[in-house]
Amino acid sequence: MTEGVDAGGIDASALKQVGLTEGEARVYLALVRLGSATTGPVSDESGVSRSKIYGVLERLMRKGLASFIVKEKTRYYQAAEPFKLQDYLEARENEFKRQRRQLDELIPKLAAQKASAKQSEAQIFKGFKGMQAVNEHVFVRLKRGETADYMLGAAYQDEKYHRYWHKWHKTRVKAGIKNRLLFSSRTDASILANRNAYAGCDARYMPLPVDVPAWVMVYSDVTVIGLQSDELAIEIVNDKIAESFREYFEALWKLSKPFRNHSKSEEVKR
Repeated sequence: MTEGVDAGGIDASALKQVGLTEGEARVYLALVRLGSATTGPVSDESGVSRSKIYGVLERLMRKGLASFIVKEKTRYYQAAEPFKLQDYLEARENEFKRQRRQLDELIPKLAAQKASAKQSEAQIFKGFKGMQAVNEHVFVRLKRGETADYMLGAAYQDEKYHRYWHKWHKTRVKAGIKNRLLFSSRTDASILANRNAYAGCDARYMPLPVDVPAWVMVYSDVTVIGLQSDELAIEIVNDKIAESFREYFEALWKLSKPFRNHSKSEEVKR
């Protein structure tokens, strides 16, 4: 017998597409051909060993695709009507939808539980996608009304980052998360005007003449130290480290002044 194809030329793989195993497909097709038979002929016709045939038949019966009658204390198995395959597939689809709904409800709970775990940990993120991922942890760990603080040392950012920040801020606004930003004093004023155009964002110039390549983000118990030029970031989850960097940020924030752009509209969009 050719693997996957029964003696009548029907491809068993077609039945596998609706969720049957190879053995179940072979046995079901054997029952269709035999009409009604004991386990011996079913095993011979399907190519499924006699040691496994009972288990396969039991599974088919649980799926509503086979049944048996008893004649003289002997079981004779038979295939369910072919339309029962549609019923089985619909049942699988409904079960999948139910599982998907359960998973949709479970994921936020798991994410919140993971975020609330107090163990210290550190992760390294690389590349542009890595930079996006580490910044989007904010949306998992923070609740509506909470704040993420950034200290941006470099005056220049590649244009792809500005495009990304547009999307990030739109998501942040929808999530109700606040944002405070301290930019290098050499950063173009249009950048600060752009960021301040988003609700819940307060972007200011650093009160000290700092121009370094690294940037720092701090929120909740998380500290992220990044290097844009190398597209590298280290995320540290630790209460004490986060509190230390938060104190640095607060000290600088108290010395900073609200941004006032006299040369360009604060509604600048990049």
